[in-house]
Amino acid sequence: MPTVVLMDVSLSMTRPVSLDGSEEFQRKNLAVHGLTMLFEHMATNYRLEFTSLVAFSSLWELLVPFTRDYNSLQEALSNLEDYDKTCLESALQGVNNVVQQEWGSGCPCQVVLVTDGSLGIGKGSLRHSLQTLKHRSEDKKFPLPFPFPAKLFVMCIANAEELQTTDTMDNLEQLLSLNRGEGQIFTMEGPLCLKSVQAMFGRLIDQAYSPFHAVLRCGNLSSDVQVFPRPEPVIVDEEVDPMPRTVQTDLEIVGFIEIGDISSPPVISRHLVLPIAVIKEADEIGTSNTDEAEEEPSANQMAGKSPNFCVLLHGSLKVEGMVALVQLGPEWYGMLYSQADSKKKSNLMMSLFEPGPEPLPWLGKVSQLGPISDALENPYGEDDSKSPFPVQPKIKRSYGQNVTVWIKASGLQTDVQKILRNARKLPEKTQTFYKELNRLRKAALAFGFWELLKGVAELLERECTLLPDNAHPDAAFQLSHAAQQLKLASTGDSQYAAFDHNIAPMHTDFSS
Repeated sequence: MPTVVLMDVSLSMTRPVSLDGSEEFQRKNLAVHGLTMLFEHMATNYRLEFTSLVAFSSLWELLVPFTRDYNSLQEALSNLEDYDKTCLESALQGVNNVVQQEWGSGCPCQVVLVTDGSLGIGKGSLRHSLQTLKHRSEDKKFPLPFPFPAKLFVMCIANAEELQTTDTMDNLEQLLSLNRGEGQIFTMEGPLCLKSVQAMFGRLIDQAYSPFHAVLRCGNLSSDVQVFPRPEPVIVDEEVDPMPRTVQTDLEIVGFIEIGDISSPPVISRHLVLPIAVIKEADEIGTSNTDEAEEEPSANQMAGKSPNFCVLLHGSLKVEGMVALVQLGPEWYGMLYSQADSKKKSNLMMSLFEPGPEPLPWLGKVSQLGPISDALENPYGEDDSKSPFPVQPKIKRSYGQNVTVWIKASGLQTDVQKILRNARKLPEKTQTFYKELNRLRKAALAFGFWELLKGVAELLERECTLLPDNAHPDAAFQLSHAAQQLKLASTGDSQYAAFDHNIAPMHTDFSS
């Protein structure tokens, strides 16, 4: 989950703050101190995070593009210059451009806005932007909500009392509401000092940048791992009283399945799974070789000298072409698999399925899956050429059937003409005639198109009167029978207008 740090470098950030002693600091110095603390934490505990630094006043500038080199971010912080007034709208538009250019609109992102709470003055200020929201044209829309999933964290170099004396807090809360409520406003508690800034950024770290540690188990084997990025709580909308579900720190592997059987399942998020011991080793390697700081350490490169179950699992899944089903919580599952970024580099990944006992319809209930050895016969066959999946559902799905759709009048006309063509070739085309007739009948009943049934019945009666003298006598009986059945269905009678009822051919004693 990439992070964009949006740093306010307007003149209001140069206001002095009196600290204990004779030395005076600017609010910008406090902001730099807090961001330095954040970057140091990421470099130690969250080094897989991509971070960029954007400075803004009336204009915005990308100082550091997305990187894992926190030395370059620290260097850019120490060389910040002061500019003019605050214009938050253009800065948010800049974040929009930076993220979409690098990651597109499908990648979740976190935006850390560091400001003193000054909203700017005149046109371009946050007050003016929020007041003109409803009077904007399509080409000048406000940049929030972002077109990509995003959390907005506002870090105010000011305390709550200072912000509440004006309408600053109300405007910032409205800003969060425009971002669908995703994010939080942080303020300093007590006097403006280094200690208060550290406490405020510490709360941000605890909420958004604390590493997710878990224990991966399979029978008697286990490994301490870090899951990156940390899994977010998931809310199931179908529940009457939905409660956020969180991934447990005890991940239990419940079985293995071939990649061909799991196919490409729908997932809600993907995460790297790395052994904690390996991460420490990678950090030591990364600190000794700054030129390769951008390279993401792979499981193969970081196998190390000591045996590790996580490395064993990754290699086994890669060689055998299988995935491991892992239980994330009560009736919640995911899968572990090997993903290769290049020929020499691959990692152990974990994808989270939708919560529920049956996340993948073709597998059925995960709790009812079992090993092949328990089956009476090998469901894959002797040559392993066939698969027992997908499991056929007991009820035929609506999306698994051919559905009649009439978007244009020409489509309806084509279906009616097909029925008439078959009607003129009775009795040879009896089965095809009734098949097309029942298809049109079901669609008309589904749409409530009673007039169509009555109109086709009249067309069939007309065709009956136009039959040539040498026509088979069965043709007239079948046309009259079909027309009568359509008329009965058009009346809405429950017996003849049932959706699952089919018009059957009329039984006659004529021989061809």
